[in-house]
Amino acid sequence: MPVSFPISPAVDHLADLALWEAELAADPQTVASSLAGRLAGVPDPRAPQGRRHPLVVILVLAACATLVVGNDCVTAIWQWAAGTGQDVLARIGARYDGWTGQYQVPSEATFRRVLTQVDGDALDGAVSGYVTDVLAGAAATPVLPVAGGPAEREQRRAVTRQATHPVPAGLLPAAAVDGKLLHGSVTDGGRVFLVAAIDHATGAILGQRQVADKRGENTALRPLLSTLDIGRVWTLDALHTNKKTAQLITGPLHGHYILILKGNQPLALQAAQALLSGTDTQFAEHTHRATDRGHGRTEHRTIRVARCDDQLFPGARQVFRLRRDTGDLDGLRTSKDIVYGIASLSDDLAGPAHLNHYTRQHWCIENRLHWVRDVVFREDASQLRTGTAPRAMATFRNLAVSTIRFAGRANIAHTRRELHNRTDVFAVYDI
Repeated sequence: MPVSFPISPAVDHLADLALWEAELAADPQTVASSLAGRLAGVPDPRAPQGRRHPLVVILVLAACATLVVGNDCVTAIWQWAAGTGQDVLARIGARYDGWTGQYQVPSEATFRRVLTQVDGDALDGAVSGYVTDVLAGAAATPVLPVAGGPAEREQRRAVTRQATHPVPAGLLPAAAVDGKLLHGSVTDGGRVFLVAAIDHATGAILGQRQVADKRGENTALRPLLSTLDIGRVWTLDALHTNKKTAQLITGPLHGHYILILKGNQPLALQAAQALLSGTDTQFAEHTHRATDRGHGRTEHRTIRVARCDDQLFPGARQVFRLRRDTGDLDGLRTSKDIVYGIASLSDDLAGPAHLNHYTRQHWCIENRLHWVRDVVFREDASQLRTGTAPRAMATFRNLAVSTIRFAGRANIAHTRRELHNRTDVFAVYDI
């Protein structure tokens, strides 16, 4: 009795699959998304053999998932991505399985392996490139759906704050730089310490670099600032108050600095104290006062300024003394803090009111970035300990924060809770 083998049908099916793959390669589906275009430039760390899912698909899904509340770990990101519709997967170029006739979502192991191996500098560069595109108007400003009901409390406060605390006219684009330790993340190289730059006006994160520890922040400063826009005002803490940083900002970056003087620069500190000594009457025309009230306390800020030159510090044009008096809402002051600083801005570019505003806004990196990632995204509770995964997750959190801020939302947690519809999430990035 002759035996029949189903070889011919199988060969025909494989031939059909090969023809379909050739057609797909010749006419790939693309997405008109600025973010996807930037992420497509990140090099794939995986070996070509056995690679099933395009890297950009994994990165786009991770970026969109991080916008939604609860997706603060790799498992949650994969679980959310697994519910992505076939139309979206087709648009972002997901792998098509000819046997099932379905576009495939990468597995959790694939997400974890890619985020562990991805080039952290390249990923940060792609995300910061997208943020820069939005700031420059080269990419569309993200739009988030408007939920019903009254405005959220923090949103109302933001509107009130803008009305009651107008900013001085003539401010230059400014950004703050500071580092943050990821307490729960430890890799083979030790704890993960990230240095980031945040825009004063919008709260968007402009860039990020990883260093070994806090003492290595200065080593990350040049590669971080060199990739960002030139001509900015950079506010930094006393750790960065050194001649190399001053020469970098006023030289190749064509920008300006505002630095804090402490014991690490004793001669400059003594010179600043001497220039700023005197009575309030003597400095009446070079003094500015501002009062903030909120979050259960009041803060009264008094700044006095004086001219200086390069003999005090490279590029220096003004020194200032900032006094902060804080207390309860009843107006009684309970603490006083005095710091000295130096600026490369001349008095025709920045008067006392401008310097008071710049120094106040420097704290946005603590209030609008570090605090948000710790509390809203539970970053310090993360237990990621392998490769570049801790940094990659921090990068996607930076992107989520910047996106929500671009959309004009004040409360990050509230906005993440509103994003229930996957279609709305992908539409934020024009996907």
